[in-house]
Amino acid sequence: MVGRPAVSWATVPTRTISVADTEFAYRAYGPTGGVPVVFLHHLAANLDNWDPRVADGIAGGHHVIAFDNRGVGASGGTTPDTIEAMAADAIAFIDAMGFAKVDLLGFSMGGFIAQVIVALRPELVGKVILAGTGPAGGEGIDKVTRVTYADSIKAVLTGKDPKQNLFFTRTAHGKAQSREFIARLRERTDNRDDGVSLKVFRTELRAIHKWATHAPADLSTITQPVLVVNGEDDRMVPTSNSHDLAGRLPNATLRIYHDAGHGGIFQEHRRFVATSLEFLAA
Repeated sequence: MVGRPAVSWATVPTRTISVADTEFAYRAYGPTGGVPVVFLHHLAANLDNWDPRVADGIAGGHHVIAFDNRGVGASGGTTPDTIEAMAADAIAFIDAMGFAKVDLLGFSMGGFIAQVIVALRPELVGKVILAGTGPAGGEGIDKVTRVTYADSIKAVLTGKDPKQNLFFTRTAHGKAQSREFIARLRERTDNRDDGVSLKVFRTELRAIHKWATHAPADLSTITQPVLVVNGEDDRMVPTSNSHDLAGRLPNATLRIYHDAGHGGIFQEHRRFVATSLEFLAA
């Protein structure tokens, strides 16, 4: 029976592991013994940008591991400027952790990374959850830089966190959910992760732009079960990309949330966790 993990995302300790002479910061908790779920995070994110309700919800039934990419947060090294190099780092991290098989949850940029991991090491991956993301060369992904800067500037001028504009709809419901999400991100008060520098942010944007202008990949080779999730009004990675993924992946299930945006998995975290647990257990 799925329950709450013994520790919460707000209190789970941050550890490090050496991967090819670079220290990677990570957090791991939840029951061991089954296939772990590796979280792959979004643009400008560190460990503290994962919604505690999503992490705790999935960790109630699975061993959850989230880590900072190279050069991000408390991880050492220099941030790569391609999605492919980030995926290679993720594979090296998973290997260093000693896992022979993992499930992946990739949100936004993390979803790009997840697709490359499966293509490079299909035997390593059992199931994949792709949230708020799209394929290489996907429609409108080349606008991420423009949208991110515009919404971030607007957020600063109005005293908001940029994620409130970027991840949520502008309806009354979306605005209320965005405030609740930001409050949840502040639940961890001790041992918080290091913030992402402007240099890292710009490097990740270059990687995303390269992904956006990349030739489309042959997704028919990804035969693992894939859950594709998004809000109906994703302004960062347009929702049409979720439909495209679901249509091109041979074993995909699509879930689109009403009145939700790029961060639909956070806005509708209860439904997302329930769907994810069902998908991972199937």
